[in-house]
Amino acid sequence: MRDLAYLLEGLRCSSCLADNTLWLDLVPGTVECRECGQGALIAVDTEEEA
Repeated sequence: MRDLAYLLEGLRCSSCLADNTLWLDLVPGTVECRECGQGALIAVDTEEEA
């Protein structure tokens, strides 16, 4: 299976303030800092705008 994690370049972790350590993982719908481990769920809007 293909890894669906993407580096979020240019962003900073709000917890540890490290640059370029945030990864978006599409399968579970999370963003995680690879430096400190802080994570967050992302909200996905399933309705398309007309």
